[in-house]
Amino acid sequence: MSGFTKVSVHPDGGAYEILVGADIIRASGQQIANVLGQRRIFVITDENIANLYKTQLEGSLTGAGHEVTTVVVAPGEGSKDFSSLEQVLGDLLRQGITRNCVIVAFGGGVVGDLAGFAASIILRGIDYVQIPTTLLSQVDSSVGGKTAVNTNLGKNLVGTFYQPKLVLVDPGLLKSLPLRELRAGYGEVIKYGLLSDAPLFEWLEVNGGDVLRVDAEACRYVITECCQIKAEIVSNDEREKNSRMLLNLGHTFGHAMEADLGYDNRLLHGEAVAIGSIIALETSARLGFCEAAVPVRVRRHFQSLGLPVSPPKLKDHRWVPENLLKHMARDKKVVGGKQILILVRSIGNAFVYEEATREILAQSWEERLGGG
Repeated sequence: MSGFTKVSVHPDGGAYEILVGADIIRASGQQIANVLGQRRIFVITDENIANLYKTQLEGSLTGAGHEVTTVVVAPGEGSKDFSSLEQVLGDLLRQGITRNCVIVAFGGGVVGDLAGFAASIILRGIDYVQIPTTLLSQVDSSVGGKTAVNTNLGKNLVGTFYQPKLVLVDPGLLKSLPLRELRAGYGEVIKYGLLSDAPLFEWLEVNGGDVLRVDAEACRYVITECCQIKAEIVSNDEREKNSRMLLNLGHTFGHAMEADLGYDNRLLHGEAVAIGSIIALETSARLGFCEAAVPVRVRRHFQSLGLPVSPPKLKDHRWVPENLLKHMARDKKVVGGKQILILVRSIGNAFVYEEATREILAQSWEERLGGG
Protein backbone atom coordinates (compact mmCIF):
# COMPACT_ATOMS: atom_id res chain seq x y z
CA MET A 1 0.00 0.00 0.00
CA SER A 2 3.04 2.23 0.33
CA GLY A 3 2.95 5.25 -1.97
CA PHE A 4 -0.82 5.20 -2.46
CA THR A 5 -3.37 7.55 -0.94
CA LYS A 6 -6.40 5.61 0.29
CA VAL A 7 -10.00 6.82 0.31
CA SER A 8 -12.66 4.56 1.84
CA VAL A 9 -16.22 4.30 0.53
CA HIS A 10 -18.91 2.73 2.73
CA PRO A 11 -22.21 2.45 0.83
CA ASP A 12 -24.85 -0.14 1.68
CA GLY A 13 -23.84 -2.00 -1.49
CA GLY A 14 -20.45 -2.91 0.03
CA ALA A 15 -17.39 -1.03 1.28
CA TYR A 16 -14.31 -0.64 -0.91
CA GLU A 17 -11.15 1.41 -1.26
CA ILE A 18 -9.97 3.97 -3.79
CA LEU A 19 -6.18 3.91 -4.18
CA VAL A 20 -4.57 6.98 -5.77
CA GLY A 21 -0.93 7.03 -6.76
CA ALA A 22 1.75 6.59 -9.41
CA ASP A 23 2.30 3.33 -11.30
CA ILE A 24 -1.13 1.93 -10.50
CA ILE A 25 -1.13 -0.18 -13.66
CA ARG A 26 2.11 -1.87 -12.65
CA ALA A 27 0.67 -2.57 -9.20
CA SER A 28 -2.88 -3.40 -10.28
CA GLY A 29 -2.48 -7.16 -10.52
CA GLN A 30 -1.28 -7.47 -6.93
CA GLN A 31 -3.77 -4.93 -5.59
CA ILE A 32 -6.66 -6.86 -7.15
CA ALA A 33 -5.26 -10.12 -5.80
CA ASN A 34 -5.02 -8.57 -2.32
CA VAL A 35 -8.74 -7.80 -2.38
CA LEU A 36 -10.24 -10.57 -4.52
CA GLY A 37 -7.60 -13.29 -4.73
CA GLN A 38 -6.30 -14.74 -7.98
CA ARG A 39 -9.14 -14.81 -10.51
CA ARG A 40 -9.85 -15.00 -14.20
CA ILE A 41 -10.14 -11.38 -15.25
CA PHE A 42 -11.99 -9.87 -18.21
CA VAL A 43 -10.66 -6.42 -19.01
CA ILE A 44 -13.10 -4.15 -20.87
CA THR A 45 -11.42 -1.19 -22.52
CA ASP A 46 -11.55 0.93 -25.68
CA GLU A 47 -9.27 0.98 -28.71
CA ASN A 48 -7.37 4.09 -27.64
CA ILE A 49 -6.51 2.79 -24.18
CA ALA A 50 -5.76 -0.69 -25.52
CA ASN A 51 -3.21 0.76 -27.92
CA LEU A 52 -1.48 2.65 -25.11
CA TYR A 53 -1.67 0.40 -22.06
CA LYS A 54 -3.14 -3.06 -22.85
CA THR A 55 0.20 -4.88 -22.79
CA GLN A 56 1.27 -3.19 -19.57
CA LEU A 57 -1.98 -3.98 -17.74
CA GLU A 58 -2.14 -7.58 -18.96
CA GLY A 59 1.48 -8.06 -17.84
CA SER A 60 0.66 -6.80 -14.34
CA LEU A 61 -2.41 -9.02 -14.06
CA THR A 62 -0.77 -12.21 -15.33
CA GLY A 63 2.29 -11.48 -13.23
CA ALA A 64 0.09 -11.58 -10.13
CA GLY A 65 -1.38 -14.95 -11.11
CA HIS A 66 -4.58 -13.88 -12.86
CA GLU A 67 -5.76 -15.31 -16.17
CA VAL A 68 -6.64 -12.41 -18.48
CA THR A 69 -8.94 -11.85 -21.46
CA THR A 70 -9.41 -8.38 -22.97
CA VAL A 71 -12.56 -7.11 -24.69
CA VAL A 72 -12.14 -3.93 -26.75
CA VAL A 73 -14.90 -1.50 -27.78
CA ALA A 74 -14.85 1.59 -29.98
CA PRO A 75 -13.92 4.83 -28.18
CA GLY A 76 -16.45 7.57 -27.54
CA GLU A 77 -19.97 8.11 -26.22
CA GLY A 78 -21.41 6.13 -29.13
CA SER A 79 -20.30 2.92 -27.41
CA LYS A 80 -22.49 3.62 -24.41
CA ASP A 81 -25.60 2.08 -25.89
CA PHE A 82 -27.57 -1.18 -26.02
CA SER A 83 -25.78 -2.35 -29.15
CA SER A 84 -22.35 -2.11 -27.53
CA LEU A 85 -23.66 -3.63 -24.30
CA GLU A 86 -25.01 -6.60 -26.25
CA GLN A 87 -21.69 -6.97 -28.04
CA VAL A 88 -19.74 -6.95 -24.77
CA LEU A 89 -22.08 -9.39 -23.05
CA GLY A 90 -21.86 -11.74 -26.04
CA ASP A 91 -18.05 -11.60 -26.04
CA LEU A 92 -17.93 -12.34 -22.32
CA LEU A 93 -20.33 -15.29 -22.55
CA ARG A 94 -18.66 -16.79 -25.62
CA GLN A 95 -15.31 -16.71 -23.83
CA GLY A 96 -16.66 -18.60 -20.85
CA ILE A 97 -17.16 -16.02 -18.12
CA THR A 98 -18.35 -17.47 -14.80
CA ARG A 99 -19.56 -15.98 -11.54
CA ASN A 100 -16.09 -16.32 -10.03
CA CYS A 101 -14.56 -14.08 -12.70
CA VAL A 102 -13.85 -10.36 -12.34
CA ILE A 103 -14.49 -7.57 -14.82
CA VAL A 104 -11.98 -4.72 -14.91
CA ALA A 105 -13.26 -1.45 -16.39
CA PHE A 106 -10.15 0.13 -17.91
CA GLY A 107 -10.95 3.47 -19.51
CA GLY A 108 -12.89 6.69 -19.13
CA GLY A 109 -16.48 7.28 -18.13
CA VAL A 110 -18.00 5.50 -21.11
CA VAL A 111 -16.03 2.30 -20.52
CA GLY A 112 -16.61 2.53 -16.77
CA ASP A 113 -20.38 2.84 -17.14
CA LEU A 114 -20.60 0.18 -19.84
CA ALA A 115 -18.38 -2.34 -18.07
CA GLY A 116 -20.02 -1.69 -14.71
CA PHE A 117 -23.47 -2.23 -16.20
CA ALA A 118 -22.30 -5.45 -17.86
CA ALA A 119 -20.86 -6.66 -14.53
CA SER A 120 -24.12 -5.88 -12.73
CA ILE A 121 -26.32 -7.94 -15.04
CA ILE A 122 -24.22 -10.76 -16.51
CA LEU A 123 -24.88 -14.01 -14.65
CA ARG A 124 -26.98 -11.83 -12.30
CA GLY A 125 -23.92 -9.90 -11.16
CA ILE A 126 -20.18 -10.49 -10.79
CA ASP A 127 -17.37 -8.56 -9.12
CA TYR A 128 -15.75 -5.67 -10.94
CA VAL A 129 -12.88 -3.21 -10.50
CA GLN A 130 -12.51 0.31 -11.89
CA ILE A 131 -9.21 1.59 -13.34
CA PRO A 132 -10.22 5.04 -14.67
CA THR A 133 -8.00 6.71 -17.26
CA THR A 134 -9.52 10.19 -17.73
CA LEU A 135 -9.74 13.11 -15.32
CA LEU A 136 -13.53 12.96 -15.42
CA SER A 137 -13.63 9.27 -14.53
CA GLN A 138 -10.86 9.56 -11.92
CA VAL A 139 -12.61 12.30 -9.95
CA ASP A 140 -16.20 11.24 -10.47
CA SER A 141 -17.70 8.45 -12.56
CA SER A 142 -15.53 5.55 -11.34
CA VAL A 143 -16.69 6.11 -7.75
CA GLY A 144 -20.16 5.47 -6.42
CA GLY A 145 -21.47 2.53 -8.41
CA LYS A 146 -23.63 4.27 -11.02
CA THR A 147 -23.73 2.28 -14.25
CA ALA A 148 -25.79 3.04 -17.34
CA VAL A 149 -26.23 3.22 -21.08
CA ASN A 150 -27.85 5.97 -23.11
CA THR A 151 -30.99 5.67 -25.22
CA ASN A 152 -32.30 7.91 -27.97
CA LEU A 153 -34.65 9.36 -25.35
CA GLY A 154 -31.95 10.52 -22.96
CA LYS A 155 -28.66 9.96 -21.18
CA ASN A 156 -28.17 7.27 -18.53
CA LEU A 157 -31.84 6.33 -18.50
CA VAL A 158 -31.14 2.58 -18.23
CA GLY A 159 -28.69 1.37 -15.61
CA THR A 160 -28.04 0.10 -12.12
CA PHE A 161 -26.46 1.03 -8.80
CA TYR A 162 -23.66 -1.53 -8.52
CA GLN A 163 -20.54 -0.84 -6.49
CA PRO A 164 -17.04 -1.88 -7.60
CA LYS A 165 -14.80 -3.89 -5.28
CA LEU A 166 -11.81 -1.59 -5.82
CA VAL A 167 -10.90 1.62 -7.65
CA LEU A 168 -7.30 2.16 -8.78
CA VAL A 169 -6.39 5.70 -9.87
CA ASP A 170 -3.09 6.71 -11.50
CA PRO A 171 -2.87 10.47 -12.21
CA GLY A 172 0.04 9.73 -14.56
CA LEU A 173 -2.39 8.22 -17.07
CA LEU A 174 -3.72 11.72 -17.70
CA LYS A 175 -0.55 12.65 -19.57
CA SER A 176 -1.81 10.81 -22.65
CA LEU A 177 -5.01 12.88 -22.83
CA PRO A 178 -5.54 15.77 -25.23
CA LEU A 179 -6.17 19.16 -23.62
CA ARG A 180 -9.84 19.09 -24.61
CA GLU A 181 -10.37 15.88 -22.61
CA LEU A 182 -8.57 17.34 -19.60
CA ARG A 183 -10.71 20.46 -19.73
CA ALA A 184 -13.83 18.31 -19.95
CA GLY A 185 -12.76 16.44 -16.82
CA TYR A 186 -12.05 19.72 -15.10
CA GLY A 187 -15.74 20.53 -15.51
CA GLU A 188 -16.47 17.75 -13.01
CA VAL A 189 -13.63 18.84 -10.72
CA ILE A 190 -15.12 22.34 -10.47
CA LYS A 191 -18.47 20.78 -9.56
CA TYR A 192 -17.11 19.54 -6.23
CA GLY A 193 -15.88 22.98 -5.26
CA LEU A 194 -19.19 24.54 -6.21
CA LEU A 195 -21.44 22.07 -4.44
CA SER A 196 -19.73 21.50 -1.10
CA ASP A 197 -16.15 22.76 -0.81
CA ALA A 198 -15.45 26.48 -1.24
CA PRO A 199 -11.76 26.07 -0.22
CA LEU A 200 -11.33 23.56 -3.06
CA PHE A 201 -12.75 26.08 -5.54
CA GLU A 202 -10.42 28.76 -4.19
CA TRP A 203 -7.48 26.36 -4.57
CA LEU A 204 -8.53 25.68 -8.16
CA GLU A 205 -8.64 29.39 -8.95
CA VAL A 206 -4.93 29.50 -8.12
CA ASN A 207 -3.81 26.02 -9.23
CA GLY A 208 -6.26 24.96 -11.95
CA GLY A 209 -3.66 25.50 -14.64
CA ASP A 210 -1.37 23.00 -12.91
CA VAL A 211 -4.13 20.39 -13.05
CA LEU A 212 -4.55 20.89 -16.80
CA ARG A 213 -0.76 20.65 -17.22
CA VAL A 214 -0.98 17.30 -15.37
CA ASP A 215 1.35 18.36 -12.58
CA ALA A 216 1.71 15.18 -10.53
CA GLU A 217 1.13 16.70 -7.08
CA ALA A 218 -1.69 18.98 -8.20
CA CYS A 219 -3.53 16.11 -9.89
CA ARG A 220 -3.04 13.74 -6.99
CA TYR A 221 -4.34 16.37 -4.57
CA VAL A 222 -7.42 17.30 -6.56
CA ILE A 223 -8.33 13.68 -7.42
CA THR A 224 -8.08 12.70 -3.76
CA GLU A 225 -10.13 15.70 -2.62
CA CYS A 226 -12.92 15.01 -5.13
CA CYS A 227 -12.96 11.30 -4.33
CA GLN A 228 -13.20 12.04 -0.60
CA ILE A 229 -16.16 14.35 -1.15
CA LYS A 230 -17.93 11.84 -3.37
CA ALA A 231 -17.11 8.93 -1.04
CA GLU A 232 -18.74 10.72 1.87
CA ILE A 233 -21.84 11.58 -0.14
CA VAL A 234 -22.20 8.08 -1.62
CA SER A 235 -21.65 6.44 1.76
CA ASN A 236 -24.57 8.43 3.17
CA ASP A 237 -26.88 8.18 0.16
CA GLU A 238 -25.99 5.37 -2.23
CA ARG A 239 -29.17 5.43 -4.29
CA GLU A 240 -29.57 9.18 -4.74
CA LYS A 241 -32.53 9.82 -2.48
CA ASN A 242 -31.10 12.85 -0.68
CA SER A 243 -27.60 14.36 -0.60
CA ARG A 244 -26.30 12.42 -3.61
CA MET A 245 -28.65 14.45 -5.78
CA LEU A 246 -26.25 17.38 -5.26
CA LEU A 247 -23.73 15.60 -7.49
CA ASN A 248 -26.05 16.42 -10.40
CA LEU A 249 -25.07 20.10 -10.33
CA GLY A 250 -24.93 21.18 -13.97
CA HIS A 251 -25.97 17.76 -15.25
CA THR A 252 -29.65 18.35 -15.95
CA PHE A 253 -28.88 21.20 -18.34
CA GLY A 254 -25.80 19.35 -19.62
CA HIS A 255 -27.62 16.12 -20.41
CA ALA A 256 -30.19 18.04 -22.45
CA MET A 257 -27.45 19.49 -24.66
CA GLU A 258 -25.83 16.08 -25.12
CA ALA A 259 -29.16 14.52 -26.06
CA ASP A 260 -29.90 17.34 -28.50
CA LEU A 261 -26.67 16.50 -30.36
CA GLY A 262 -27.29 12.75 -30.27
CA TYR A 263 -24.21 12.03 -28.08
CA ASP A 264 -21.93 12.50 -31.05
CA ASN A 265 -18.92 14.03 -29.22
CA ARG A 266 -19.38 17.49 -30.66
CA LEU A 267 -19.95 18.29 -27.00
CA LEU A 268 -18.13 16.13 -24.46
CA HIS A 269 -19.90 15.21 -21.23
CA GLY A 270 -17.60 17.32 -19.06
CA GLU A 271 -18.01 20.28 -21.41
CA ALA A 272 -21.78 19.93 -21.12
CA VAL A 273 -21.51 19.79 -17.32
CA ALA A 274 -19.36 22.94 -17.31
CA ILE A 275 -21.92 24.84 -19.40
CA GLY A 276 -24.76 23.37 -17.34
CA SER A 277 -23.09 24.51 -14.14
CA ILE A 278 -22.92 28.08 -15.43
CA ILE A 279 -26.62 27.93 -16.33
CA ALA A 280 -27.45 26.56 -12.86
CA LEU A 281 -25.47 29.35 -11.19
CA GLU A 282 -27.10 32.02 -13.35
CA THR A 283 -30.51 30.54 -12.51
CA SER A 284 -29.60 30.64 -8.81
CA ALA A 285 -28.70 34.32 -9.09
CA ARG A 286 -31.79 35.22 -11.12
CA LEU A 287 -34.05 33.56 -8.52
CA GLY A 288 -32.29 35.43 -5.73
CA PHE A 289 -30.60 32.44 -4.07
CA CYS A 290 -27.05 33.71 -4.58
CA GLU A 291 -25.30 36.96 -5.40
CA ALA A 292 -24.92 37.89 -9.06
CA ALA A 293 -21.14 37.92 -8.52
CA VAL A 294 -21.11 34.11 -8.08
CA PRO A 295 -21.76 33.10 -11.73
CA VAL A 296 -19.57 35.97 -12.90
CA ARG A 297 -16.66 34.66 -10.80
CA VAL A 298 -17.09 31.08 -12.00
CA ARG A 299 -17.46 32.11 -15.66
CA ARG A 300 -14.23 34.10 -15.35
CA HIS A 301 -12.41 31.05 -13.99
CA PHE A 302 -13.77 28.77 -16.73
CA GLN A 303 -12.80 31.20 -19.45
CA SER A 304 -9.30 31.64 -18.03
CA LEU A 305 -8.70 27.91 -18.56
CA GLY A 306 -10.49 27.59 -21.89
CA LEU A 307 -13.62 25.82 -20.63
CA PRO A 308 -16.88 26.54 -22.48
CA VAL A 309 -19.52 28.64 -20.75
CA SER A 310 -22.18 28.59 -23.51
CA PRO A 311 -23.42 25.93 -25.95
CA PRO A 312 -21.04 25.95 -28.92
CA LYS A 313 -22.03 27.59 -32.17
CA LEU A 314 -22.21 24.81 -34.75
CA LYS A 315 -22.65 25.04 -38.51
CA ASP A 316 -25.18 22.22 -38.74
CA HIS A 317 -27.05 22.59 -35.48
CA ARG A 318 -29.29 25.25 -33.97
CA TRP A 319 -29.97 25.32 -30.26
CA VAL A 320 -33.71 25.72 -29.69
CA PRO A 321 -34.93 26.21 -26.10
CA GLU A 322 -38.12 24.28 -26.83
CA ASN A 323 -36.13 21.21 -27.91
CA LEU A 324 -33.85 21.43 -24.88
CA LEU A 325 -36.87 21.65 -22.58
CA LYS A 326 -38.27 18.47 -24.13
CA HIS A 327 -35.03 16.66 -23.35
CA MET A 328 -35.13 17.94 -19.77
CA ALA A 329 -38.69 16.67 -19.37
CA ARG A 330 -37.41 13.13 -20.02
CA ASP A 331 -34.67 13.44 -17.42
CA LYS A 332 -34.69 10.84 -14.66
CA LYS A 333 -34.60 13.65 -12.10
CA VAL A 334 -38.15 14.72 -12.94
CA VAL A 335 -40.27 13.79 -9.92
CA GLY A 336 -44.05 14.13 -9.88
CA GLY A 337 -43.89 16.21 -13.03
CA LYS A 338 -41.48 18.69 -11.43
CA GLN A 339 -37.95 19.31 -12.68
CA ILE A 340 -35.37 18.86 -9.93
CA LEU A 341 -32.46 21.29 -10.18
CA ILE A 342 -29.33 21.69 -8.11
CA LEU A 343 -28.81 25.37 -7.35
CA VAL A 344 -26.44 27.25 -5.02
CA ARG A 345 -26.67 29.85 -2.27
CA SER A 346 -22.95 30.50 -2.51
CA ILE A 347 -19.84 28.71 -3.74
CA GLY A 348 -19.67 25.50 -1.71
CA ASN A 349 -23.32 25.63 -0.65
CA ALA A 350 -25.61 23.80 -3.06
CA PHE A 351 -29.18 22.66 -2.50
CA VAL A 352 -32.00 20.75 -4.19
CA TYR A 353 -34.61 22.99 -5.80
CA GLU A 354 -37.91 21.29 -6.57
CA GLU A 355 -39.97 24.18 -7.94
CA ALA A 356 -38.41 24.76 -11.37
CA THR A 357 -41.27 25.76 -13.65
CA ARG A 358 -41.15 25.56 -17.41
CA GLU A 359 -40.92 29.35 -17.52
CA ILE A 360 -37.87 29.38 -15.24
CA LEU A 361 -36.11 26.76 -17.37
CA ALA A 362 -36.97 28.49 -20.63
CA GLN A 363 -35.55 31.78 -19.35
CA SER A 364 -32.38 30.00 -18.23
CA TRP A 365 -31.81 28.62 -21.71
CA GLU A 366 -32.67 31.86 -23.48
CA GLU A 367 -30.28 33.90 -21.34
CA ARG A 368 -27.31 31.56 -21.81
CA LEU A 369 -27.93 30.98 -25.49
CA GLY A 370 -27.85 34.70 -25.96
CA GLY A 371 -25.06 35.32 -23.46
CA GLY A 372 -21.28 35.42 -23.70
